[in-house]
Amino acid sequence: MSEEIRKNFASDNVTPACPEVMEAMLRANEGSVGSYGGDDLSVSLDAKFSKLFETEVAVFPLVTGTAANSVALSALVSPYGSVLCDQSAHINTDEGGAPEFFTHGAKLVGIPSADGRMDPATLPPALKTNKGAGVLAPPFQALSLTQATEWGTVYDLQTLQALCAIAHDHEIPVHMDGARLGNAIANLGCTPAETTWKSGVDVLTFGGTKNGAMAAEAVVFFINDRTRPLLRDFLRRIKRSGHLWSKQRFLSAQLLALLENNLWLKNAAHANTMAARLVEGLRRHTGAHLPFDVQSNEVFVVLPDQVANHLESQGFGFYRWPTPDGVQGTLIRLVTSFYTRPQDVDALLDAISE
Repeated sequence: MSEEIRKNFASDNVTPACPEVMEAMLRANEGSVGSYGGDDLSVSLDAKFSKLFETEVAVFPLVTGTAANSVALSALVSPYGSVLCDQSAHINTDEGGAPEFFTHGAKLVGIPSADGRMDPATLPPALKTNKGAGVLAPPFQALSLTQATEWGTVYDLQTLQALCAIAHDHEIPVHMDGARLGNAIANLGCTPAETTWKSGVDVLTFGGTKNGAMAAEAVVFFINDRTRPLLRDFLRRIKRSGHLWSKQRFLSAQLLALLENNLWLKNAAHANTMAARLVEGLRRHTGAHLPFDVQSNEVFVVLPDQVANHLESQGFGFYRWPTPDGVQGTLIRLVTSFYTRPQDVDALLDAISE
């Protein structure tokens, strides 16, 4: 009897936790240990992540990406300041105002781009205008970059380095939303260090939930002169926000399981491979239009309305997006994950062919 086809391509949040993470949580569910990060698993995080990123880091586990991004930004930006980001950035479009809430009012300023990747050439004019406005404009106090982006594209290392260098020249620290960092690394074929601190990133939101964890993210500070002062009160920010878990071992166990044998990168690489398989099949259909490069595990495709409706009637899950001007059909997002199998992708493509 064949296994049931997994039809939900709506997000990489719809999957179960991967087996290795669940096993790690069960192992952590033994005995009495220190609370609020005093357990051995939590204490080991800094060393494990420092080895992964080839530099000294400070790691703070949190439950959600919204909390991780927002609390991280609260350490970088004052209530009267602002965060510069791409217009499509998750912090700008999908966090329900949480960054503004946690920063006590800091403004998010989105710069338009064609595909979610901020162009370094757009930064200097924006910085000049902001500075020229003086007290009339909230000063830029952080640059936030998303890797991989909301449109499934990936910043190359040269562009990342250029953006970070411009920010640092203006004494602005750089935050990276790495909810899908593993997918970006799998695409680039680089090391975790190269796409983060070696490119100029100061603070990283390390994504675990979309990549096999049950519920685990981490704020990672790369230790340098810009970040050392931020660490003094960061744990208080987490506590005040209601995100300091007493049984932190269960968060730490998930993160450590993902790092073990580079499971997080293997999961991400598999998700990317399934997305590439999907793209290959979509390109054989004359009615399908791919408006963006597919460089991670998110596939945006414009399909004829009747095809999108047919997929839904067959039980396939996906989100609809506003279709670009001048393009006929329906823009949908299809997301693959560690849980996606070749037969799941092929069944979706077969349904499109019908």
